[in-house]
Amino acid sequence: MAVEGRLAGGRGVRVEFADGRISSVRELAAAPDVLVLPGLVDLQVNGYAGFDVNAEGVTPEEIAWLVRALWARGVTTVLPTVITAPEHRILAALRAIARARELDPLVRHSIAGVHVEGPYLAAADGPRGAHDPAHLRDPEVAEYLRWQEASGGLVRIVTLAPERDGALDYIAAVSAEVIVAIGHTAATPERVTAAARAGARLSTHLGNGAHAMLPRHPNHLWAQLADDRLAATFIADGHHLPADTFTAMRRAKGADRTILVSDSVALAGRAPGEYRTPVGGTITAHPDGRLTVTGTPFLAGSGRCLLDCLTWLRTETDVTLPEALRFAALNPARLLGLDRGALSPGAAADLVVATPGLGILRTIVNGEAVHET
Repeated sequence: MAVEGRLAGGRGVRVEFADGRISSVRELAAAPDVLVLPGLVDLQVNGYAGFDVNAEGVTPEEIAWLVRALWARGVTTVLPTVITAPEHRILAALRAIARARELDPLVRHSIAGVHVEGPYLAAADGPRGAHDPAHLRDPEVAEYLRWQEASGGLVRIVTLAPERDGALDYIAAVSAEVIVAIGHTAATPERVTAAARAGARLSTHLGNGAHAMLPRHPNHLWAQLADDRLAATFIADGHHLPADTFTAMRRAKGADRTILVSDSVALAGRAPGEYRTPVGGTITAHPDGRLTVTGTPFLAGSGRCLLDCLTWLRTETDVTLPEALRFAALNPARLLGLDRGALSPGAAADLVVATPGLGILRTIVNGEAVHET
């Protein structure tokens, strides 16, 4: 099989693939006026299009429909994100995700793991975001082992606040197996450095999950930006970070350590109004797409998908499309150790055919067409 079009940089190509792998990428002088792009890799998806990873009683079928909804938006690899909750709820969500992978080989390919965000987060308003303070707690390796048992070893990222009691020992104990990320924190700079020394490798949605007001310096944002041991994810949806803030932060982290995530939730795309959700309780969906914990300025996840983030970057920053794809495909795939996220021979055949304006025409997952318009 093959697709033809132009790469993000403008070069005409014919991309051939077989048995789930890209076999060749050949120059094509008379290429059609469409883009051929690597499938997007989203490391933080709480939900989308009405499907909620953290809904009570979430089913494997709902997880699979979430993945399929993202295929239509160019996302071919996803980490469903399980957030702060009683342990039995976390375990139930992990089992549902594992079962969804068992039922469909393409869903299995797309779900490359699970991101558990919490419950080991800072409890103060601001740092905790929309996470339920009743269920925040200190890290426990035994609980992590129960997560892995329930999911069949799917947990790939754990986000925690390194100032929690026992956090540094926890990081040292699990960081050989999973990516430990710093997030939803009010840690001192010294504690950030200690966490990186213990094995933390990532900052989760840097610039968010923090107090609205911080000391000019020192503070934990500077410490995370300055530490080259930490890659960083950013929510470039136009609400979580202003364009100049994102620009300064991604320049500080560098091209190889900058990763885009959506942090999308089930309310993404819903009409303005107030909604009751398992993430954050009562949430207000604003006319501009912003989602906040009702009555507060605190954001409650994103109403945008990763493709929307690319569109925002192209219009509001100096990031080029090839750079944006590095942040949204290649870098997150490399962080997970996956052979995808780039159009090169031998890589997984996860491809997107799109209009020049990033309208999705066709999505291919592991060499099979899963969406066409």
